[in-house]
Amino acid sequence: MSLDIKKAAIDLGIITKDAEPMLAFYRDLLGFRFEATLDMPGGTKMHRLWCGDSLIKILVHEKAPPAEAAPGGLAGATGYRYWTITINNLDEVTAACEEAGHKVPVKLVNVRPGVRISMVEDPDGNWVEFLEQS
Repeated sequence: MSLDIKKAAIDLGIITKDAEPMLAFYRDLLGFRFEATLDMPGGTKMHRLWCGDSLIKILVHEKAPPAEAAPGGLAGATGYRYWTITINNLDEVTAACEEAGHKVPVKLVNVRPGVRISMVEDPDGNWVEFLEQS
């Protein structure tokens, strides 16, 4: 069995307790295209943003979840720890994130010939990897 893929991108859901700093990061700083805010069952609000063909869903539950993800990025815990966005302006994006006060736990680095990355923390401490290929 294999997946019969219908969309050339993924949808990613990020649960947060406070949407405004997350929207300021993803929508305002990084420039993700805002689509809408939807009221979901159970009192959840979903803010829908587009990163290329990928849908990024920032969700806030009426009642906050009982646990938070372990901090520490790559080495902090098992499970989903970061996601990657391939871009053409790595230096500019990394500098803008740092200037806006976001932590950059992985500074600009060559990871293999022709590939550089940086990793930035969003307001909730989730890591976003920015990757540039030459």
